[in-house]
Amino acid sequence: MDRFEKRAIALALSLLIMFFGLIVYAAKGLQTDLPTCLPNARLFDQGRIVQVGPNRYQVDVVAYMWGFNMGTINELRIPRGAVVDFYVTSRDVMHGYHIDKTVVNLMAVPGAVTYARYKFDRPGEYQIVCHEYCGLGHQNMAGKVIVE
Repeated sequence: MDRFEKRAIALALSLLIMFFGLIVYAAKGLQTDLPTCLPNARLFDQGRIVQVGPNRYQVDVVAYMWGFNMGTINELRIPRGAVVDFYVTSRDVMHGYHIDKTVVNLMAVPGAVTYARYKFDRPGEYQIVCHEYCGLGHQNMAGKVIVE
């Protein structure tokens, strides 16, 4: 190996260690839950919003062509400081589930459940959009989280 190859390998290893360190810092230091797939989770076909404790919510989201089903409405109203557990699945094709101004960015996959937890510390409106082209009507897939 010449010196350029050694430098390239050293740089690649340094970047790998740095990225791994940043992920650990985000997960532990910033207390951010990393999005994950729950392969053994129960599948559901209806969306729902449930308050599971003081200032704690569970949102089951079913993505389908042209919309998100989070229960009877496409809007979640929560108080400031609420912690929300999002469980997302799909009925038809792959969809994206992104909540603007947050780190919630999940794939909705038929037959699987993906999960993320987020604490809404700032009041305001957070738009929910599908970031994966899923066919005609894709532009209508929207919802919102309103933090009061």
